[in-house]
Amino acid sequence: MKYTLVPMKRVIAIANQKGGVGKTTTAVNLAASLAATRRRVLLLDVDPQGNATMGSGIDKSQLERSACEVLLDEAGLSAAVCRVEPGGYALLPANQDLTAAEVGLLALPAGRENRLRRALEPVRESYDVILIDCPPALNMLTVNALVAADSVLIPMQCEYYALEGLSALLGTIEQLRATANATLEIEGILRTMFDPRNNLANEVSAQLLMHFGDKVFRTVIPRNIRLAEAPSFGRPVLLHDKDSRGALAYLALAGEMIRRGEAEPDVAVDTGAAS
Repeated sequence: MKYTLVPMKRVIAIANQKGGVGKTTTAVNLAASLAATRRRVLLLDVDPQGNATMGSGIDKSQLERSACEVLLDEAGLSAAVCRVEPGGYALLPANQDLTAAEVGLLALPAGRENRLRRALEPVRESYDVILIDCPPALNMLTVNALVAADSVLIPMQCEYYALEGLSALLGTIEQLRATANATLEIEGILRTMFDPRNNLANEVSAQLLMHFGDKVFRTVIPRNIRLAEAPSFGRPVLLHDKDSRGALAYLALAGEMIRRGEAEPDVAVDTGAAS
């Protein structure tokens, strides 16, 4: 009797309603790092700022089709996806048109929170991992992402106000579990922009570990100038400076996520049955 290992095969929303915590940095660099492990990765940008789009080297002002058209059922997701080279992942780009899409969603009488989930259904099996970069707000775009997702990855800085934001997000997740996505899980809490010389950061980190245990990733993303520089060059830090602390941290995060997935046994498959 042998057991297969669980493939990643999941949709992960990267969310935190607090801005400036490293959501887009995590989305772009995790996508590139997972792609470097030969996973088939799709990154969805559902933030009207379009920062994940620009950080992937795509001109958001020149888009013919984007997340806006997909959410409004004006285009299929496959038709709007573009390839990010040499990042090695696929991207559903976004720009400020998404603001109009959100207004359109709010005007719908029913099913508005399911638009992204329905759009993903035809392509889910084509990718090993689908990451969703959410806007820094608990709005209809974020709700669509959380309803479409299997799990939520929460980047956060280790500071006092971040803990309040985390509580609000966890409350929203519980509400969605009760109403729209009963299987939604916490993928993990990621400590970003971490400076071990900061006493408050260490205290908040210790509180996170005490309250959330193994839901806190062991990998910590440090403050790193290369991570800050990479978006201005339109590429992930792995392609900007592969030896930087930021690049190595996101590679470590990708490895940790893969190991977590493989640690859970799948349904047993008997490969040694007698014929």
